[in-house]
Amino acid sequence: MEEIRSLYEAGKRARAAAASHLAQREERFAWIRLLVFTAGAFLAFAVVRWEVPALWLFAPAALFGALVVAHARTIQARERTERAVAFYEAGMARLDGTWVGRGSGGERFLDPHHPYAADLDLFGRGSLFQRLSTARTRMGEEVLAGWLLAPASPAEVRERQRAVTELKDRLDLREDLAVLSSEVEAGVDAPALRAWAEAPVLLSGPGRIVAPVAVAATLATLALWWGGWIGPWPFLLAAAVETGIGLVFRARVRRVDAVVEKPGQDLELLAAVLARFELERFQAPLLARLRDALRSGETPPSQAVHRLSRLVALMDSRRNQLFTPFAYLLLWGTQLGFALEAWRARHGAAVGRWIDAVGTLEALSSLAGHTFENPGDPFPDVLEEGRAHFEAEGLAHPLLPAATAVRNDLAIGAGNATPQVLLVSGSNMSGKSTLLRAVGINVVLAQAGAPVRARRLRMTALSVGATLRIQDSLQEGTSRFFAEVQRLSDLVKLARGERPLLFLLDEILHGTNSHDRRLGAEGIVRGLLARGAVGLVTTHDLALAAIAEELGPTAANVHFEDRLENGRLTFDYTLRPGVVRRSNALELMRSVGLDV
Repeated sequence: MEEIRSLYEAGKRARAAAASHLAQREERFAWIRLLVFTAGAFLAFAVVRWEVPALWLFAPAALFGALVVAHARTIQARERTERAVAFYEAGMARLDGTWVGRGSGGERFLDPHHPYAADLDLFGRGSLFQRLSTARTRMGEEVLAGWLLAPASPAEVRERQRAVTELKDRLDLREDLAVLSSEVEAGVDAPALRAWAEAPVLLSGPGRIVAPVAVAATLATLALWWGGWIGPWPFLLAAAVETGIGLVFRARVRRVDAVVEKPGQDLELLAAVLARFELERFQAPLLARLRDALRSGETPPSQAVHRLSRLVALMDSRRNQLFTPFAYLLLWGTQLGFALEAWRARHGAAVGRWIDAVGTLEALSSLAGHTFENPGDPFPDVLEEGRAHFEAEGLAHPLLPAATAVRNDLAIGAGNATPQVLLVSGSNMSGKSTLLRAVGINVVLAQAGAPVRARRLRMTALSVGATLRIQDSLQEGTSRFFAEVQRLSDLVKLARGERPLLFLLDEILHGTNSHDRRLGAEGIVRGLLARGAVGLVTTHDLALAAIAEELGPTAANVHFEDRLENGRLTFDYTLRPGVVRRSNALELMRSVGLDV
């Protein structure tokens, strides 16, 4: 870990020094531009006042133009370098545990009805997604979110593990991606771009040739008329023909413009990401397939998307009021409409593959960065066959600092002598819910293709269902208890699927009376176990601990303890066999001044 920190600190220092140097150069360019402009203004005055030859103005004008270009490039280089500084700062923040609030939390992917997304803190501030994601495009974010929300098959997991292993040491690739854009929220609208690319072509045929010929005839007759070689009638006739062509295609051009406007925004980001990935050579099968997907035809995808971006920008330029008369004269919209449709006819079928490849490569790059920064986290063994089980040594929550997180060994369903369900008892704040989240979030990581926070993890492919963040809903008119009952019903249905269920039930049915809670909890757990599910159930109601005795060897009690030392409660967060024998509720109430 210290080696990685040193690498990040060195990278930050080097990029910060480069950014400072570029800022100084940028300031010098600003002063030189001012001096050149002043000199040019003085020469212009001399031309007017003392009849100095106007050719003298060419030198300062040319020099000023060159300075503007060089100044702009310096500004861009400085901004890229500052983004590189931010990249290394973000890496150090992750190592230090101060990463919360940095980057996208992926809130748009959060579905309150998903069986575990909200319960395991997959999205939002301080979420797993915010910890993992370094994607620069919406496609990358969407693929990564999809992997967290839906488990992959064991074969897919192994493929992703090989790809992540190959990518984890490519720090230069992750840095290059990080500097491409400062705001991922301004990224390409992938669904709109895909839909546009795959839609039927609106403009084709001889109109693509007729339009530029008509424009050439109009410009030629205008030049000849301006030079006095012909009268106005040839120009007026050519202009009339040009107007007719524009009217014939106007409706379809407007449709092209309307359809391409939204997906065409910020295509330069996609082109830049494609160009960076095109430089890489991969060995892992998944990466090799993605690289092949970017090879379609003679034109590299990055160049094709860059051309599309330029066409969209040129189409948009006709909205400039100063350019509108020239756009009319040049049949600008018609010609660009044909050019856009020609691009779509040539490359449209490949756009979906490019989008999928970029999204997958960015998601893999995010997992690779996480793997690089957590060298002590191993890849799990995810088995295709066998009885549903989860067996971990040294398990901890991956969003807690690795140096301070308490690790526990845990096994469910791993053999005839291992229970299918653990009933976890313990007092408030002792670590019961954190244990459930640690189990669930590590299963999510495992089946996404990422390393896990454990010394060793072996598991079968599992579906996950949890009840850690069940809430009432004023909009839906449901109480907290009814919402939990609905979620439990969903989990029972999920347990009937092909993939065994891992259930994580926190304070099960605590919204009803003790008698009904005891019978209901036992019935639900029995039903889940009968369908081959495995899981954990937490409770601070010791009456529910008796469920383990009723279920026999398929269940076992474990617990967390606390101690009262010098008037303060302390917790060691260590999982122990058996049932907890004391509660800390009264001590907690007294510690905040309540008279109980």
